[in-house]
Amino acid sequence: MKICVVGAGALGCSIGGVLTEAGEEVWLITRNKAHVDAMNREGLKMRDGDQVRTVAVKAATSCAGLEPMDLIIVLAKSYDTRSAIEAAAPAIGPNTQILSLQNGLGHEEILAEIVGRERLLAGKTYVGGVMTAPGCITIGTSGKQTIIGELDGAISDRVQKVASHFNRAGLDTRVSDNIIGTIWDKLLINVATGALAGISGLPYGHLYAVPEIEAAALDAVAEAMTVAQANGIALSIATPRQAWEMASASLPFEFKTSMLQSLERGAKTEIDFINGSVVRWGERCNVPTPVNRTLVACVKGIETRQRHGVQ
Repeated sequence: MKICVVGAGALGCSIGGVLTEAGEEVWLITRNKAHVDAMNREGLKMRDGDQVRTVAVKAATSCAGLEPMDLIIVLAKSYDTRSAIEAAAPAIGPNTQILSLQNGLGHEEILAEIVGRERLLAGKTYVGGVMTAPGCITIGTSGKQTIIGELDGAISDRVQKVASHFNRAGLDTRVSDNIIGTIWDKLLINVATGALAGISGLPYGHLYAVPEIEAAALDAVAEAMTVAQANGIALSIATPRQAWEMASASLPFEFKTSMLQSLERGAKTEIDFINGSVVRWGERCNVPTPVNRTLVACVKGIETRQRHGVQ
């Protein structure tokens, strides 16, 4: 299968790297030129536990000159979704499928505007990845599930084919007939810790030691669950505490959420696609979301302070 990973940071390289090892033809696309140059020069170095494997990969800073792909995996930052899929145009042919594995909620609407809803597959992944240097990542694929599906819940041949290729590569992947519910389940986990870690500046070990943070997290998740239920979303997560506990499962004391990592770099966060999505969906059905609205305001305040250099 010809596969293009758009937004191939640490997570995209983890997925793309193991797919390459399994014999798939994979292109890793990222604007990080130093990372691209290192991968093309020395291969992608993937640390998995105590072992480091080097994989010869194909990497580029754009899709210019690529042939049409069978599958494009979108892992760009949420706020870059539109520009990323527009820039992927050379790799999109008549039969190309688009699979978003991004965090948060709302990417499918953006992608459908550009490429058509009929091309889209959606999913969530619990695979992890950390970039330690250009061309070097630490991967987290063992025991981490990826769930994909058709937006209408159909168990189609095409989505089963994608899952079979992922599974053959060692990516534990299943097909869901309720992928929108799956997306919301993952959203609840992000709602539990992302903004609170970003605002507090705390890694998980310290974050989970503060009772007031735990209480705020449970309130934020409870709001999100009420919004989901009001919109007819079938969740598998049954309680706010379940999302809170799932968020930290098997993660080290020093783990930092992606939102905290973004703020530490002075970069824009995905708050609009996480807690901000809860607020927007709440407005649709007149469900108040004061906790999530406050978390959005706090994160945007930090972004503004950083953007303008306010001390």
